Amino acid sequence: MNKLILLFLLCGTLSASEITVAVATNVSYAIKPLISEFNKTNSNKVKFVLGSSGKLTAQIKNGAPYDLFLSANIKYPNRLYSDGISLKKPVVYAQGALSLFTHKKKNLNDISIINSAKKIAIANPKTAPYGQAAYEAISNANLLTSNIKKFVYAENISQTVQYTLIAADFGFIAKSSLYSPKMLKYKKSMNYIDVNKSLYTPIKQAMVLIGNNSVAKEFYDFLLSQNAKKIFKKFGYIVE
Repeated sequence: MNKLILLFLLCGTLSASEITVAVATNVSYAIKPLISEFNKTNSNKVKFVLGSSGKLTAQIKNGAPYDLFLSANIKYPNRLYSDGISLKKPVVYAQGALSLFTHKKKNLNDISIINSAKKIAIANPKTAPYGQAAYEAISNANLLTSNIKKFVYAENISQTVQYTLIAADFGFIAKSSLYSPKMLKYKKSMNYIDVNKSLYTPIKQAMVLIGNNSVAKEFYDFLLSQNAKKIFKKFGYIVE
């Protein structure tokens, strides 16, 4: 009996030292380096689940066991806070940027080059903030009417990259995607350009705690540290 009690206590201790973080897919390239840096001073295990911010929010509302949510915008975390699901107001951990990408060599000057495309990949603007930003940028550049029928909608920003590499002529992707190992061979002005920031609402990426797990709070605090900001900046994000 004593052994069973000890085993139960040990299992409780182990589970308490693990957290699961819901992570917007645009952060998929930065999350592993962030966890590695965190683990230099903290041995607790951080697991993560990737998805579009809209779908992750729906999962959280339906009781998914996430301890922390890193969104691609501030809208979804605000909803969780308003609904009383998160304990604190959202905090911005980084600001994202939008890029226009093609795997073919082009002379890229501005996004009007999409007029020459047959297919344009964007993330679903209904659930993916970067898709919403792309749609907004195309509309504000007066390019929507002539190009909307060319859109190929991806579930999230990572899938948008895949569509652009395989099937589309151009894709509107998170700038952070360009810092993944497989994308480093592509060159600015030849394969990608930054989308003019005046064309879309700033992508303030925010996070919220779900529950009161102490390890999640430690990781949350780390993500606001100078060490974490250096990593975010390395992956193309704007940080204060």
